[in-house]
Amino acid sequence: MPTLDEQLEVLMSGAEYGDPQTRENMRRELRERLVEAEREGRPLRVYAGFDPRTADLHLGHTIPMRKLRQFQEFGHDVTFLIGTFTSLIGDPSDKDKARDQLTREQVEENARTYSEQAFKILDSNLTRVRHNDEWLSTLDFADIIRLASNFTVQQFLVRENFARRIDAGQPIHLHELFYGLMQGYDAVAQEADVQVGGQDQLFNILVAGRKLQEGMGQKPQIAIIMGESLPGTDGEIKMSKSLGNHIPLMAEPWDMFGKVMSVPDKAMPAYFKLILGRSPAQMTELRDGLASGNLHPNEVKMELAREIVSIFHSPEAAQAAQARWDEVFRGGSGVPTDIPEAMLSADERVTDVLRRLDMVASSGEARRLIEQRGVKLNDQPVEDVFIVVKLSDLPVVLQVGKRKFVRLVSGN
Repeated sequence: MPTLDEQLEVLMSGAEYGDPQTRENMRRELRERLVEAEREGRPLRVYAGFDPRTADLHLGHTIPMRKLRQFQEFGHDVTFLIGTFTSLIGDPSDKDKARDQLTREQVEENARTYSEQAFKILDSNLTRVRHNDEWLSTLDFADIIRLASNFTVQQFLVRENFARRIDAGQPIHLHELFYGLMQGYDAVAQEADVQVGGQDQLFNILVAGRKLQEGMGQKPQIAIIMGESLPGTDGEIKMSKSLGNHIPLMAEPWDMFGKVMSVPDKAMPAYFKLILGRSPAQMTELRDGLASGNLHPNEVKMELAREIVSIFHSPEAAQAAQARWDEVFRGGSGVPTDIPEAMLSADERVTDVLRRLDMVASSGEARRLIEQRGVKLNDQPVEDVFIVVKLSDLPVVLQVGKRKFVRLVSGN
């Protein structure tokens, strides 16, 4: 087992707070808590929360999960917390307007596979899975007033995103202030020693959680705030499903491989560091190799895609995904041999086919892709949003973008 100081180095790696003194305070408190836990013969209670606002977790979510895994490997008690109650409101931390409120049924459906997805990173035998409606749904109005008395309105309104909205004359709804209060109570309910989260969680963890624990007579948790966010497939903005630049953990191997291959070259180092956990020495070697030309960006990206698919599926799935990629993009016909088939029983507009087969999220997206020449029939761009696929023309191959194919056949 590594020494306490060696554990401390690992556990604090990647943590950033925007203030060196805060980082030093958290490091000192974590060391003290580790010493205390060792003396008492108990593990630290560590958790991170994930709100099921959507059904998919994505690669960006795995960054705090990997930190939880480090705590697991050092023998600590790790909880994967599913925010079945907090997600009814949605965290306003990095939003410029109030989120839509979900129903309980939507949340429960979204949360259905969350633990399965998390276990692609966490050890299922060592992970406690909890839902925060266990304690938040039982609070009454008197409890809420008592919890809220620990804070001032000013503490919430000085937050950057709220301050921006005030300056822009945009509304801040009262229920949005409750989110930090609820997340703070998550720490109280679990008597947490450590909470892990991203930069957008800085206030909720470092201020709300710690202050509420102190107000309830508990030792304040140590905040491990991950410093870097994973850029999305656009290479610019933090990965987010709402922006459509995400790579879902549940994506099929071929789709996951293709999405990684679409990441701009400049974003590759972030993926090697944050998803594959490359060491500083390895990162230096990678950057130097790319800069000197000794490493070809496309071959490096192939390696990245193979490793990511191997992690979330299997090495065999990664090999098959690369074989399919090579077939389509390295001199093949451009059409995979194993594409699925779908039947048409009557003439049908291309936009309707795309929606019916879930190849696009909306009719608007279908029209936009056609206008951008991103939809093809038998490798010819579709240029008219009103074009009809006729039964007499079947079979034909319908393609969306570079990775979605279907062979349309007659159902008569």
